[in-house]
Formats: sequence, structure tokens, C-alpha cells
Amino acid sequence: MNMNKAPAFLVGLCLLLNAALAVAENKVTVFAAASLTNAISEIAADYEKQRGVKVAASYAGSAALAKQIANGAPADVFISADTKWMDYLQSKKKIAPESRRDLLGNRLVIIAPKGRGYMVNAEKGFDFSKAFDGRLCTGDLASVPAGVYAKQSLTALGWWDAIKSRIVGTHDVRAVLAFVERGECAAGIVYETDAKISEKVELVATLPDDTHAPIVYPIAAVAGASLEGRALMDYLSTLQASAIFARHGFTVIAK
Repeated sequence: MNMNKAPAFLVGLCLLLNAALAVAENKVTVFAAASLTNAISEIAADYEKQRGVKVAASYAGSAALAKQIANGAPADVFISADTKWMDYLQSKKKIAPESRRDLLGNRLVIIAPKGRGYMVNAEKGFDFSKAFDGRLCTGDLASVPAGVYAKQSLTALGWWDAIKSRIVGTHDVRAVLAFVERGECAAGIVYETDAKISEKVELVATLPDDTHAPIVYPIAAVAGASLEGRALMDYLSTLQASAIFARHGFTVIAK
């Protein structure tokens, strides 16, 4: 179209469309496991200041996010709390496999409402079921990574049979934290990083690393991700971002 001869309203429309495209290009969407909420939010704020790029983050259980991406939800970057759901998306060709790498590690802990702690020896032979009264809250045992890790630990320690009838499964690890904060569950199994952010819970015990699969957070660009999405992935491995992850309690895995 010759802009010199175009009606004024068409010229205006073109300008608006160009502006909208420019805004869209300056936005990146991240789908991240709920346990990353605080760390990613802080890093995203720094990234926005430095690059002038809006970071839209969606936090939930890894299973829920992976299924949303598989069904076409628009995202540029996915960070899972385990390898299972990243493998799931890779099998469906929903991520760029060459971009995939392990980003972080974590630890699994038992928490109680603040002021209502109890003694737990995280070893075989200890009767965990008698250490407290009430419910044990975890992520869903079949789909939420923290719940899967929790069942592995409970089984390896020989605690599973005595406690399984008292378990309440939730949609993500932050829901577990909320239940314990409110005292609705007398015990919860969460990541160490989640326990650190709340003043309403206390850490009772750390579950041995050898009682569950390694806790690894893989990251990858979603298929069709924007260039800005790839740039954000690079930023998440910088010294500045790594320092924030470490301050929140994550183990940073070197490239």
C-alpha cells in the first residue's frame, strides 16, 4: 500500500498494528514449577529493568504446565521440577531439544506449623507415623514432582505403609505449604526452598538424598519460542541470576 495515498484511518491502523507487534516482541512467557515462584519473580524483575522486556510468568505444578503446553498454551520457556514432564514434552516435540539443560537442584524436607514441631529421625526404623497427630500433606503422589519424590522417600525409609492413609495430595508444592501454614496438615513434605520462604512453618527434618531420585529442574525453550525467550534462558544461567537462585536455597547446576 502507498502510504502517501492511503486513507488516514488505514495509515493509523497500520501504525497501531506495528506498535502492537513491537510490544509482542518485547514480551517473553515463562511456565515454571511452583517452587520457583519467588526466585523467578525476582530474576524476572531484574531482567525487565535491564532489557526492557516484559516477563509474563505462570507458576503451577509441573504436570499441569506441561499438559497446558502440550495442548497449545503459548509459552517461550518451560522449567520443570523434574525430568519426567520435560521428557513428556520432548516426546511430543513441544520443546526444542537442543536448548534443554539441567538448571537447578533442591532438597526434600518435612515441615510442621510454626511452634508445633516434633522430633523426626530421617532413617529406617523410626516410626514417622507416631511422631505427630493429623494429616501429612504432599504434592499429588502420581503427578506432582514433589509428591513423587516424597513417596519414594517414604517407601525407601520404610514409612509408607503406616502413613499412606493419612496423606493429603495437592496440585503443587505451594499448596502443601499453605495447608501446613494454616495448621490444616500437621506435617508437609516440600522442597527446602519452600520451607525457607515461610515464617509460619518450621523445618522438622531433611530427607536423605539417596531415598529419592535426584531433584533436578530442567529448562528448555518451547517449540517456536521467540528469540527473546532464548535470551531469557541465557540470562537464567548468568552469575547474577545464579546468585539469586542460590540465595533462595537452590543448588545451581553448572552448564
